[in-house]
Amino acid sequence: MIKVNYFARLRELTGKGEETLERDSMTVAELLNWAEETYPGFGADTIQVAVNEEYALKDDVIQSGDVCAFIPPVSGG
Repeated sequence: MIKVNYFARLRELTGKGEETLERDSMTVAELLNWAEETYPGFGADTIQVAVNEEYALKDDVIQSGDVCAFIPPVSGG
């Protein structure tokens, strides 16, 4: 199982702060594609993904037991 956390506008879009995927492994790109298909308007091409609190690349493999976080773009002033 892969745990996924949502922050900021993604929490509002999904209606949840976290969920668990019944998968043994997947790439970050596959995770982003899943999110875009599951939650239209997710914005997968602008989202960063952290796996176990470290930024991940799209071809990195996520394993069962990993914790992922979708990090939307932020701005400040």
